[in-house]
Amino acid sequence: MRRNSLLGAGIATALSFGLGACAGDRAHVVHVCVPEQRMTVFEHGHPIARYPVSTSKFGLGDVPGSNCTPLGKMAVAQKIGAGAPLGMKFKSRQPTGEIVPVNAPGRDPIVTRILWLRGLEEGNANAFERMIYIHGTPEEARMGTPASYGCIRMRSRDITQLFDTLGKGARVVVSNAPAPLPTADQGLAANSSAPDAAGDQTRANSTTPVRTAVSIRD
Repeated sequence: MRRNSLLGAGIATALSFGLGACAGDRAHVVHVCVPEQRMTVFEHGHPIARYPVSTSKFGLGDVPGSNCTPLGKMAVAQKIGAGAPLGMKFKSRQPTGEIVPVNAPGRDPIVTRILWLRGLEEGNANAFERMIYIHGTPEEARMGTPASYGCIRMRSRDITQLFDTLGKGARVVVSNAPAPLPTADQGLAANSSAPDAAGDQTRANSTTPVRTAVSIRD
């Protein structure tokens, strides 16, 4: 009887651990459209923000050593850099203390925040070991063009907003297809002003809860 009781307790503990390991951010999904070099963030199925990004200049794939950006479904496995100032340089995922200015000539380190991705499909199974991140870059002038060595690059202010929005476990989909278009009542309403040379300003619709402060320029 005691043995059965211990066995039952062990199974319950294992199940509890398993459920805990699977728990995570299920409210948010990030869609990265490679042809458009654009990221769309969804909350409970509603788009709440868009950002320009930069994927790999070497193309798409998951072969180790290829420096390619993997396609498919992934998840945020680790969040690194909470509280670091914008432009903080990271080496081996540790802050170095150096602040790298935006578009500093000849400088291309990882800065500000890191979201380390884990692949969920056969086609991106190496993502975590390949250290595929969403991270900040000082090369903000290159947003919207493929320029990375496999990771997904963002402007420092944008990766900070994304970092604060997503929890561990949030899904990230890298695709050759555009993100689903929002309906009229699903947010991402464009400003009424015409786009200028820097691009149009888009923000979360005021009817979208919580995320009204999230704004982007693309």
